[in-house]
Amino acid sequence: MLYQLEGSHAIARTVALCRPGVVCAYPISPQTHILEGLEELIRGKKLENCEYLNVESEMGALSVAIGGEAAGVRSYTATSSQGLLYMIEAVYNASGLELPIVMTLGNRALGAPINIWNDHSDAMSARDAGWIMFFAETNQEAADLHILAFKVAEKVHCPVIVNVDGFILTHAYDRVDIPSQDKVDDFLPPYAPKASLDVNHPVAIGTMVPPEYFMEVRHLAHRKQEDSLAVIECTAHAFEKKFGRNSGGLLRRYGSPNADTVIVAMGSVAGTIKDAVDELNQEGGQFEELSIICYRPFPAEALRNSLKNAKRIIVVEKSLAVGIGGILSREVELTMKGCDVDVITVVAGLGGRNITKSMLKECFNKKSHEKITFLGLRNDIIGKQYVPINGDCC
Repeated sequence: MLYQLEGSHAIARTVALCRPGVVCAYPISPQTHILEGLEELIRGKKLENCEYLNVESEMGALSVAIGGEAAGVRSYTATSSQGLLYMIEAVYNASGLELPIVMTLGNRALGAPINIWNDHSDAMSARDAGWIMFFAETNQEAADLHILAFKVAEKVHCPVIVNVDGFILTHAYDRVDIPSQDKVDDFLPPYAPKASLDVNHPVAIGTMVPPEYFMEVRHLAHRKQEDSLAVIECTAHAFEKKFGRNSGGLLRRYGSPNADTVIVAMGSVAGTIKDAVDELNQEGGQFEELSIICYRPFPAEALRNSLKNAKRIIVVEKSLAVGIGGILSREVELTMKGCDVDVITVVAGLGGRNITKSMLKECFNKKSHEKITFLGLRNDIIGKQYVPINGDCC
């Protein structure tokens, strides 16, 4: 049924349809409305047989979710920014224990300096933690990806982070189709854990692994992520067949199919890029937009096949690895190694900086680019504050 909803409330309603048995709550902007929405649904008996736990910290939230999943109960939580950093030890524990927790990450910049607005620096801090990671472009996709996330997580026994751009999606009102409980139940059957703790038959989990076995453990985790690529694609096809819309999968392409220039991006900025591509193509250009929906495991083969005919690849990313540059663009560059194609890094939107269609069009139309472009950078401020460091030896 169609509703006009805030993105966070659409996510809360959809998560409730997935029938979690444990929801762990600790507030941090911009994800707070999701957990508040779930609490209202539980208190109003619209989500039954679910324990809602207010905890003392983000570390506590994920630790409770780990306990819930280890006991054989479908578990969910949400966090943002510094909260993800605070729980990072548990983030690695969850994947290492093969627990299919689903967590929403309301994407927000990391400090210092303190900034509560959107970019992808928090997601990038956990990119190697062993979780599957999806990025939503719209509120409809943000809601749908949670259904897919539970299905995939429980199929491959791996936790999933659904990335939702803070404020841009979490606090925006939009039309969202919330499916019926029957449809979700049919697509996502009751949770059947691979193993669960039993007080009558106690065992230890997460025990120390010596050097003789640790590399094998990590190798198996890597193999599992690689194998999950096919599961993600298959699940996305099944979702489209059941619900009648294309949400999820690995990649999505938009624009001129034989474009000379392909713009790669993740998250909500893809919508603005699509508008820019439409106008550029109407003006006689050859541009295509490619959204990466599944960031981990990285869909290298699918991406390489999609980009093989491009003459120029522009990666627009909302993250920066200080000291090296773009994060996503380096991965795209590695994927395209051996191909005769330029990969251009455009860092945009850090700390919530506006990304406008006109800025993007101007950037895409440039015939030459620097090694890394900071879109919308205020050079007047840089000129006043930047003091070159003397490279001479002390």
